[in-house]
Amino acid sequence: MNHEEKTAKENVTRLMEFVLVGFADMPHLQWFLFGLFLTIYIIILMSNGTIVLITKLDPALQSPMYFFLSNFSFLEMCYVSVTLPRMLRDLGAQRRRIPLVACATQMFFVLELAGTECLLLSVMAYDRYVAICHPLHYPLIMNHRLCVQLVIGSWITCIPFQVGQTYQIFSLPFCGSKEINHFFCDIPPLLKLACVDSSVNEMLVYIVAVLFVIVPFLLILGSYSKIISTILKLPSAASRSKAFSTCSSHVMVVVLFLGSGSITYLRPKSSHSEETGKVLSLFYTILTPLLNPVIYSLRNKDVIMALRKLLCK
Repeated sequence: MNHEEKTAKENVTRLMEFVLVGFADMPHLQWFLFGLFLTIYIIILMSNGTIVLITKLDPALQSPMYFFLSNFSFLEMCYVSVTLPRMLRDLGAQRRRIPLVACATQMFFVLELAGTECLLLSVMAYDRYVAICHPLHYPLIMNHRLCVQLVIGSWITCIPFQVGQTYQIFSLPFCGSKEINHFFCDIPPLLKLACVDSSVNEMLVYIVAVLFVIVPFLLILGSYSKIISTILKLPSAASRSKAFSTCSSHVMVVVLFLGSGSITYLRPKSSHSEETGKVLSLFYTILTPLLNPVIYSLRNKDVIMALRKLLCK
């Protein structure tokens, strides 16, 4: 009887936690990876934090474009902080266990912040569309009130969808191996651990991915098709060059983030490779936040000038 109670207790313990495999298959590289990702994390926080700071302090960066860029940089800092600290802890302490509640919380914030980023990218594309296609009406249309509403809408729209999706996934019974072959709690590797048919959950994943990846992508595509059409009609080559330069940085971020994200969540289940999934996740969870300040600052003279002024103080 005592043995049965002990076994039942062990089963409950197993059900209440998972093991994040991460990069355990490369034991000789653990400390190298720890140093690498710690350096990347610090760079992401400092570089994105600098963009937030200069867009608040510099009077020349008070336009809607920089208001959205500031929010985007703050979002990137939040996004990377959901996954990287846990990964660093696992690499440094070799403690890969994560409680079920912590896993569900992490997955919710990853999905919520990723959805927010998709919506914010579409808002930024709309801002560029109004600025280039309707320059005379730009200050009237993109007033401060609308900008704040668009940012708040981007942050809160995803919440009910991701709460529902997270609840649905963690309502599934998990059996067998509790090892998640990933460096954070993500949907595809978790569904592989389910004891029951998860086709309904997979369909919900596709629906949410279409809503928050494909729809924003189509809005961005529509905005930039109008922008390109308008740019080509500009009389001077200098004007066309400036307009293309302003938009190209945004396009690079869109392609990098939405491209890797859509491949991860919209590819057929039969083609899911856990190792490929981890590599793709590195693109949209770490590489995009790392490159975002470089792409926006090095290609933007106003940001470079504001940064110089800040450093000279």
